[in-house]
Amino acid sequence: MKTSLESIGTLEYVLDRYSKDWTWKVTGDRAVSMISRLVPNAWYGENASEVIIPDTAESVRHIKMMLDRYPLVIRSKSAWQRKLTRTLSPRPVLKPISHKLKRAKAGQQFRGKLLNFQKEGLDFLLKSSGNALLADEMGLGKTVQTLAYAATEKQSFPVLVVAPLVTLNNWEAEIAKFLKRKSRNGRIVDGDSPSVAMIRTGKRDALPRSDIYLINYELLYKRRADLAETGLRMIVCDEVHNLRSKTTQKYKAVKELAALDSVKYRIGLSGTPIYNHGSEIWPIVNIIKPGLLGSFKEFCEYFCYVDTKGKAIVLESKRASLRNELQKHVMLRRKKSDVLKELKDKVRYKEMVASNSDYYLEELDKIWAKLTAEQKVAKDEFERSASYQRAIKSERQVAGIAKLSHVINFVKNIMEIEESVVVFCHHKIIHKMLNDSLKEFSPVSIIGGQTDAVRNDQISKFRRGDSKLMIAGIRAGNVGINLTVAKYVIFAELDWSPAVHRQAEDRLHRIGQKNTVFAYYLIGSGTLDDQVAGVLVDKSYEIDEIMDATADNFENRNKSEFILAQIQDRLKTGGR
Repeated sequence: MKTSLESIGTLEYVLDRYSKDWTWKVTGDRAVSMISRLVPNAWYGENASEVIIPDTAESVRHIKMMLDRYPLVIRSKSAWQRKLTRTLSPRPVLKPISHKLKRAKAGQQFRGKLLNFQKEGLDFLLKSSGNALLADEMGLGKTVQTLAYAATEKQSFPVLVVAPLVTLNNWEAEIAKFLKRKSRNGRIVDGDSPSVAMIRTGKRDALPRSDIYLINYELLYKRRADLAETGLRMIVCDEVHNLRSKTTQKYKAVKELAALDSVKYRIGLSGTPIYNHGSEIWPIVNIIKPGLLGSFKEFCEYFCYVDTKGKAIVLESKRASLRNELQKHVMLRRKKSDVLKELKDKVRYKEMVASNSDYYLEELDKIWAKLTAEQKVAKDEFERSASYQRAIKSERQVAGIAKLSHVINFVKNIMEIEESVVVFCHHKIIHKMLNDSLKEFSPVSIIGGQTDAVRNDQISKFRRGDSKLMIAGIRAGNVGINLTVAKYVIFAELDWSPAVHRQAEDRLHRIGQKNTVFAYYLIGSGTLDDQVAGVLVDKSYEIDEIMDATADNFENRNKSEFILAQIQDRLKTGGR
């Protein structure tokens, strides 16, 4: 029997340090000699009697051929069994969605007019049978294309729309604008719209019969059982990047509802489905088309490497193939430059502004002293990590305050051109200081915690021209607002995610914008702003290479550095 034979070597599944690809490593003189003849594109490892084999289905078959005759000690048993099973019993090949898109005609329930590229978007949704990721750049009308699909696909109601709280009113308005009601006998009622139930409370209760249900992500988990009783046919997840973490309650709730027998159509909408790292696309695709990218472990083994913080990062060599797989089976991605020839460019500037270095270093010393004290009494690694995170957040706020007077001067200079300007910031204290210092311009204000009425009133004043200046929290004002009346956007502070900045920019750079949009990123000299900007660029490369064929960046990639290490280093040296 084979088990009685002496092993001729070992087999292990490893991450090759040079190619950064997962590979098979075979050791042992006899095993290396044999497998080298079977797999001509194998290469020698770092040690003697060691060979590295690319992880392909053909390689797995050759290794199995050798194992059937000569035993190896398998050190990666679970990986080998999984790969062997997949190779011998491959998953059915999914039929690609045709990208020769036609200009589909919307159904009778749709009112309004679609642009030509939106008609092609409707065709994509039809060909994907309503299980698709609509990832057009922000400002291209993903909401309208989705409503057109709901009006065209047979038996698509009732529809559940899950979206950020600030966008629900916009969905309600768009439904009233673009959809006609269909009576129970199938007659289209031109002067009426589908019934809409806006879910505003997490309290369990039976939901009324309705054509469309609107709910925000935060309430979804509490009301999932009620929604499951409504006979949902379609689920639309707006700003679907909210589901990028598979461990959250909102993800679990959507996953549960999407698996209902009644649900036939699952659509994700986002111009930035990947916020920070490419691996965030897996949970989203796993809801829309389960199994397309394998299990999360399989996805990571094939496409990713793990960085020093334990994050799964899509390998540079795999980004194009991941993009092709997404576009072939689930994702439609168009850029503004592809479909809106009349839309002007977006131009980014990185502007260095002076900072109060004495204040910055003095506060940094305090942060370091507090961090040191907390580290000494920390009971475990969790408390030590939490202490570092608090220090990092404190540094970001101090950096914002240190450059604030120069940011204010920059804004005042821009205001002299008498154009509408949007200023984004991150911290509430910065938001307040900007409002106080720029009150001569009677700014409107967007910040987290506002009621819908106040928020809509502020937006309306800005659109009407009652005020030429808007000061907005970057995470409160980056979705659900159309600000095409302005062409200047200023980032007084930097967020951690490139996607947040792009969303904020695209409040201005969207359908209806007739001017070039100028985006200014204000970098405080002598602070860690430059390192943050570098990390944003590094992340944007990974995102761009997956979402688009070319990278769209505004900095030299070689300048990007790992922000956590930089901040910790600065803190540990007392800022000196």
